Amino acid sequence: VLSPFCRHRHSNPGVNWKHKDAAIYLVTSLASKAQTAKHGITQANELVNLTEFFVNHILIDLKSQNVNEFPVLKADAIKYVMIFRSQLPKEQLLQAVPLLVAHLQAESTVEHTYAAHALERLFTMRGPNNSTLITPAEMAPFTEQLLNNLFKALALPGSSENEYIMKAIMRSFSLLQEAIVSYIPTLIGQLTHKLLLVSKNPSKPHFNHYLFESLCLSIRITCKANTTTVGSFEEALFPVFTEILQNDVQEFVPYVFQVMSLLLEIHTSSIPNSYMALFPHLLQPVLWERTGNIPPLVRLLQAYLEKGAATIASSAADKIPGLLGVFQKLIASKANDHQGFYLMNSIIEHMPTESIVQYRKQIFILLFQRLQSSKTTKFIKSFMVFINLYGVKYGAIALQEIFDSIQPKMFGMVLEKIVIPEVQKVSGPVEKKICAVGITKILTECPAMIDTEYTKLWTPLLQALIGLFELPEDDSIPDDEHFIDIEDTPGYQTAFSQLAFAGKKEHDPIGEVVSNPKILLAQSLHKLSTACPGRVPSMLSTSLNAEALQYLQGYLQAASVQLV
Repeated sequence: VLSPFCRHRHSNPGVNWKHKDAAIYLVTSLASKAQTAKHGITQANELVNLTEFFVNHILIDLKSQNVNEFPVLKADAIKYVMIFRSQLPKEQLLQAVPLLVAHLQAESTVEHTYAAHALERLFTMRGPNNSTLITPAEMAPFTEQLLNNLFKALALPGSSENEYIMKAIMRSFSLLQEAIVSYIPTLIGQLTHKLLLVSKNPSKPHFNHYLFESLCLSIRITCKANTTTVGSFEEALFPVFTEILQNDVQEFVPYVFQVMSLLLEIHTSSIPNSYMALFPHLLQPVLWERTGNIPPLVRLLQAYLEKGAATIASSAADKIPGLLGVFQKLIASKANDHQGFYLMNSIIEHMPTESIVQYRKQIFILLFQRLQSSKTTKFIKSFMVFINLYGVKYGAIALQEIFDSIQPKMFGMVLEKIVIPEVQKVSGPVEKKICAVGITKILTECPAMIDTEYTKLWTPLLQALIGLFELPEDDSIPDDEHFIDIEDTPGYQTAFSQLAFAGKKEHDPIGEVVSNPKILLAQSLHKLSTACPGRVPSMLSTSLNAEALQYLQGYLQAASVQLV
C-alpha cells in the first residue's frame, strides 16, 4: 500500500521527498508492537515485511553518494535501521554498517548523530555464545574509516561535545579491541586534546564520561598486548591531569584518580618517581572532604601500596601518619567506613612490618572506639575481615596479644560477642576466605585457645566456622539500624561515577596459598591433634553438634587426614 508513496518520491525527488518521509513514519508506527531502549523494536507487526521494506526503500537512501542530500530521508533511513535492528537479519545489518560509517560525515547534526547512535547500538547486539553479533573480523574492512569518521564528526559544527559520537567511539574501541592498537598513538593525542578543551568548562557530563571510558579502553587494550607502553600513556596524559588537579576541576578529579589507578596498577616494576611526587598531595584533607573523591582516591592509594609500599616506607616514611589519618577519618564515617577498611587492609598486606609496628595498637584502639560509639552491620563485617587478615599476616598469637594488650581478656570478648555470633553475615568469596583462614589460625595456632579460659570458646568458634562454610549467608539487619543517620554533607558535591573500563579485578590477598579453606582446616586440626593427642577429639565430642561434626568428617576425608 505504501510502496507507491515511496516510488512517487523518485519522480520528482526535490518536491516529493515528503511523501516517502510520511510512508516511513507510517511503516514505523504500524510495525511497532513493543519497544525498549536497549533492543529497539522487540515485537513487530507480522503484516509488515520489515526486511523487504529495508531492501526496497531504505537502502536506496543509505547508499546515496551525497550524504548531505535529503537529510530528513537519510535520518529516517538511519532511524529505521536503529529501531528495527533486532528484527532485521544480520546480513542486512552488515550491509548497513559501512553506509552508516559514511553518514558520520554528513553536515546535518541530526543525521551524523543518528549514524553514531545507530552504530553504537549495533555494536552492543548479542550474537551466539553471548558474543557480539557483529565481530571485529567483520568490521576489519571498515575499521580505519570508522575511526577516522567518528573523530572527524567531533569537528563538525554543533558536535564538538556530542555524547552520541563519543559513546560510539567508546563502543567501537570496546568491540574492535586489539584491532585499534596501531591507531592508538594518533587517537590518544586527539582524545587528550579534547580532554584539555572540555576541562576548561565541563558542561556535558555524559560526553565527559564516555571520553574517560575511551581513554581507559585505549590504555587497557594497548597495555594488554605490551605493558611497557604504559609510559607513553602517562607521558600523554599527565600534563593534562596535572592541569586538572591544579585547577581543581571538580567534575574531572574523580575520573583522573581512576585513570591514574589503572595506569599504576599496570606497572610491573617499582613505582615511578612521577607518582611518588604526587603522593603527599593525595593525603591533603581538602581532597577527602568531597564524597565523590573518596572511592577513586582509596583505590589510588591501594595501588600505591601494592606497587610501592617499600618505597613509601623508605623515602616517604614521614607520610605514614598522614596515610593513617585518612584511615581515621574514613572509619569515623558510617557512609565511608568500608573504604577505610579497604585502605587499612592494603596497609596491613603490603607495608613492611617494621614501618607500621608503632601504629598497630592505636589502629585497634580507633576501631574499638568506633565499635562502642556506632556498631553497624557493615562496620562489623569489615572489622571481621580486617582482624582475620591481620591474623593471616602476623599470626594468631600476635592478634591475641594485641587485643589483650589493650584490655585484659579483650580477645575472648571479641570472639564471643562479635566473631562467633556475626561471622555468618560476612559476604563475598574473598572476604569469606580471609575469615575462614584467619579463624583456622586462631583455632589451631594460638596456644591461648587450648590452655586458658579462652578454651571454652574453641568449639563455638569451630562451629561458627563450619557454619560460614555450609550455612546460607545471614543478611538480616538489626531493626534499629534503619534509623541510623548517614552524614549529610553540606553544599554541592560532585558524585562519584565509576568508569566501567577502569574496573579492577577483585584482589585475593591469600591467593593460591590456600585454594580450599576446608582442606586447610582439616590439615590444621590434624597438625594440632598430633601435637596434643586426644585433646581435639575430646573437645569435638563434648560440644560440637552432630551436623557440624558430620561436615567436619567430610573435610577430614577430603584431606586424607584424621584426628588423634
